[in-house]
Amino acid sequence: MLISLSIRDIVLIDALDLDFSEGLGVLTGETGAGKSILLDALGLALGARADSGLVRPDSKQGIVTACFTLPPDHALYRYLQQNALTVEDGESLIVKRIVKADGGSRALLNDQPISVSLLKDVSSYLIEIHGQHDERGLLNPRSHRLLLDNFGHIDTSSVSAAYAYWQETEKALKQALLLKEEREQDKEWLEDAVQELTAFAPQDGEEASLADERKMLQKGARLAEDMEAIGQWIDGTDGALSLLRQAGRRLGRISFEYPALAEALESLDKALNEAGDASERLGHAAMMLDNDPNRLDAIEARLFELRALARKHRVAPDELPNFVKELQGKLEQIESGEQGIALLQAENKSARQNYQQAAEKLHQSRKKTAENLDEAVMAELPPLKMEAARFQTKIEKLEASQWGSEGCDRVEFTISTNPGADFAPLMKIASGGELSRFMLALKVVLAGAEGTETIIFDEIDQGVGGAVASAIGERLARLSEKSQLLVITHSPQVAARAAQHWLIQKHHPQSSAKKTFATRTEVKALTFDERREEIARMLSGAEVTDEARAQARRLLRH
Repeated sequence: MLISLSIRDIVLIDALDLDFSEGLGVLTGETGAGKSILLDALGLALGARADSGLVRPDSKQGIVTACFTLPPDHALYRYLQQNALTVEDGESLIVKRIVKADGGSRALLNDQPISVSLLKDVSSYLIEIHGQHDERGLLNPRSHRLLLDNFGHIDTSSVSAAYAYWQETEKALKQALLLKEEREQDKEWLEDAVQELTAFAPQDGEEASLADERKMLQKGARLAEDMEAIGQWIDGTDGALSLLRQAGRRLGRISFEYPALAEALESLDKALNEAGDASERLGHAAMMLDNDPNRLDAIEARLFELRALARKHRVAPDELPNFVKELQGKLEQIESGEQGIALLQAENKSARQNYQQAAEKLHQSRKKTAENLDEAVMAELPPLKMEAARFQTKIEKLEASQWGSEGCDRVEFTISTNPGADFAPLMKIASGGELSRFMLALKVVLAGAEGTETIIFDEIDQGVGGAVASAIGERLARLSEKSQLLVITHSPQVAARAAQHWLIQKHHPQSSAKKTFATRTEVKALTFDERREEIARMLSGAEVTDEARAQARRLLRH
């Protein structure tokens, strides 16, 4: 809801502060008093083009500030958060537009700079202006489908869920087909790689085992000559063990002759035992370091091939066993992929059919709701002096590429204003007053189906009077029970319905040497007696008569 409007140095407005309340508010005044200036100023705050010509002469800049309040759960707060604007739910929104006399402008929302395009988006949540100055809201076909659904209380959640599931299966199928295509291109390579690696049969930890064995065999080759000589020295015919045994036998024959000889024999026996152990260990070492050239060649060939395969497939040698399993798994996926794709295709087809069935059901609900909407709008037209007009909600099925979570329909409100004329979009209506009255009819019927908090009608009663003006006033009052309405009017019947009434008039103060631009537009909130006098003026013209005042009192009692 619009709470206040502050205007500084815009065209003929020097300084103006207006406070607004709920319900129906009207602005009246003689032709040329400046009502359009007020709308231009408000439009500026809502994102209209900033023209430096709007700045009052002798001023450096013009400023328009509008303050709004919204329910805490209003969709605009989520939109502001999505656009990185810091505004708490339920916080008042203060929109300010500054226009410089030398060109350029700035837009602020709660003192945060915003672009003009974002300001326009924000204002679409806040206010609608119908008439010759601005066309938005109901004239935008993109909103018609939602308005129709809201009017008929149509639940689109089942269609949205069906569409989401269909798109999920569509995505999974596309990914599977793409993966299959990629894998098919690699199938021949995979088969060759698996065959090669399977034939080689790499084992866990094989590289370290082969490297250790190769190292030992290389040591054996290097030590073989030395070990052979040592063996001859210890175990040969003339080796140490043979000589020690000969010495022991001979010493044994004489050891009883002298105690020292017995001790020498004992030491010699120990030497023979130690020499035997050395010979046995030397034999074991020779066995471990057995220099088998064929075995060394085989070990080296295996090790080099293992490392070459690892480099070829860009993995560590110890990772080759698991790499083989991975490649085998990919081959199995390719072989079983056709079956998986067939299942996905069946699931996708079923999901599409379910969506189409739900969308068709929604389409039929919309057609029935459209008939009710058309009938309701048509009933509102005759009292508004639009007896020849016809209204039709046009529903067309979209191409499959345009289907979405809200169904398969394109919805547009159309009208024919003359007998025999074709139906056309609302924007094709030529007369501003006729368009405003038609917008009023739609607004009355769709009351509660929209989220806009404030609606402005500019001269909705243009060219009508009497019973039609009364009908307009009655409908505006009814609509103001659900939305805040501001109406610029020349009709006393409409003005009499207002909860708030402002008079717009020009003021001509005496010019001074410093001020070359003296004319000012002023807006005054009227008391009840002042309202009666203004409505009487609207009834009688320049000279207010007692009869006009009496008629004004009767209108105000409505």
